[in-house]
Amino acid sequence: MIELKVKNVVVDENKNFSVLLVDNEKGKIVLPIAIGALEANNIILPIQKITPPRPMTPDLLKNAIEKLGGVVEKVIITDIKDNTYYSEIHIKQNEKCIILDARPSDAIALALRCNTPIFMNKWLIEFTYDISDLKI
Repeated sequence: MIELKVKNVVVDENKNFSVLLVDNEKGKIVLPIAIGALEANNIILPIQKITPPRPMTPDLLKNAIEKLGGVVEKVIITDIKDNTYYSEIHIKQNEKCIILDARPSDAIALALRCNTPIFMNKWLIEFTYDISDLKI
C-alpha cells in the first residue's frame, strides 16, 4: 500500500464538479478523484480547521464510531471500476476489526477528522499522475 496525503481540492466551476488530489509523502504522484461540491466541502473544512456550527455527516460518523468504542485506524482506496473509485474504512472496536465500504470522498473526510492515515492499493499507481504534469 502507498500512503497518501490530501494535497488540494480543485473546483471546476464550468463542469460543476470538484477533484480531490492526494499525493504520497514524497509529493510526486497525484490520484485525481472526481467528487461533488458537498463532498469537497466536507474535505475542505477540516483542512482549513473550520468547525461548522452543527455536525456534518463525517462528524456524525466520527462521533458515532467513538461513542460505540471504536477507533478509525485507516482508510484504503482499494479499487476502481467503471471510472468509480472504491474505498474502505478500517475501524478497531474491542480488538475486533470492522471494515466498512465507503465512497473515497466520505472515507477521506472521516480520515481527516480522525487524523487517520489514508492509503491506496499499489496497483492503483497506474491511475496517478506526476504532480509536475498538472497545472494547478
